[in-house]
Amino acid sequence: MALIKWRPWAEIETLKREMDRMWERFFGESPIQEVGAEWIPPLDVAETKDEIIVTAELPGVDPSNVEVTVANGILTIKGEKKHERKDERYHLIERSYGAFTRSIRLPVDFDENNVKATYKDGVLKIVLPKVEKAKEKEIKIQIEK
Repeated sequence: MALIKWRPWAEIETLKREMDRMWERFFGESPIQEVGAEWIPPLDVAETKDEIIVTAELPGVDPSNVEVTVANGILTIKGEKKHERKDERYHLIERSYGAFTRSIRLPVDFDENNVKATYKDGVLKIVLPKVEKAKEKEIKIQIEK
């Protein structure tokens, strides 16, 4: 008798897909997505000689609802994009709403005391200056003739 590893999350996901198909067959395909479902804003992480630059797209997010923290080499961005509930009947909802958290370990050491964050036109830009030991050093090679 062979033992098979139990993967409960895979089984739950399979059950969810089967239930979704059943509802779609019964009610027809619904164009309305779940409001308040988790969404994950996309990030870019770039590196220059002197700093790490993290850019996050947060369209429609009020900057007062965004929190940026750094600790032990990990950058965390938390926030919430609130859905303006009105007395409207929606036929289609494609925009994402709800709370989000992104935590990333950065590739090099940085100066946690001099991190700067700016927010403009729905884009959060975080600049993390590298510590001296993380900066690349260029060494000139002496060529003998």
